[in-house]
Amino acid sequence: MCGRYAASRGPEDLAGVFEVEKWEPEETLAPDYNVAPTKEVHVILDRPLKDADDQRPVRQLRKLKWGLVPSWSKTPEGAARMINARAETVHEKPSYRRAFAARRCIIPADGYYEWVTGRDERDLEVEGKKKRPRKQPYFVLPADGSVFAMAGLYEFWRDRTLPDEHPLAWWVTCSVITTEAEKTPLAVGPADGPRALADIHPRMPLMLTPDRWDAWLDPARTDVDDLRGLLVAPPEGLMRAYPVSTAVSNVRNNGPELLVELEGPEEGTLF
Repeated sequence: MCGRYAASRGPEDLAGVFEVEKWEPEETLAPDYNVAPTKEVHVILDRPLKDADDQRPVRQLRKLKWGLVPSWSKTPEGAARMINARAETVHEKPSYRRAFAARRCIIPADGYYEWVTGRDERDLEVEGKKKRPRKQPYFVLPADGSVFAMAGLYEFWRDRTLPDEHPLAWWVTCSVITTEAEKTPLAVGPADGPRALADIHPRMPLMLTPDRWDAWLDPARTDVDDLRGLLVAPPEGLMRAYPVSTAVSNVRNNGPELLVELEGPEEGTLF
């Protein structure tokens, strides 16, 4: 899964990486080293500009809330639980299938955090049973330091309790698509720790390589079978992981010190 990540790149950097044509300075977000559900996040999407004569899709950098609220939902309650959509079922789940067909985005990150637990606890999580408390956090990122382009979905939700002209009448929310974690060796792994992402957690965010960005963002692509073909894991050997301070476990902590690599785990694990 992906329940916490870091996003420190500014809009200028993201605009250059993703060839963004439109972004609003007032939507600039400060670097966030501990992004948690319901926070506002930067996303990349292709969509016609509102009220523009030319209705061609324009690549935009937008500010959305993490935690998808389906358009048909009566209330936004539960958004904090809708932070991840499984790649295997996203095309058929009522909460995600419409967005999958028409409203796809990229959620840029430096990398994501995941907590290593004991083998028995991970087995319980795979089975969908409640697990015991998290243990040692690891930071997972591209080994070359490039942006981690997470596949995402976005959706519009209308708050019917507010008048049309109210600035909060419309919510735009998003979710990260996850896939099965890689079982092959990490490109760079800790000397004493997990050897593969699957050793850390059974799921991981679906990272889109640059050759798939345009196809994923293209709103003209609506064929479900065609789109499912884009939900493939990236090539093996692109990722690294290292232990970080347990301070990241508290969402109130935020700063670049959370990304500092530790020489070894602070908490005991099966490694």
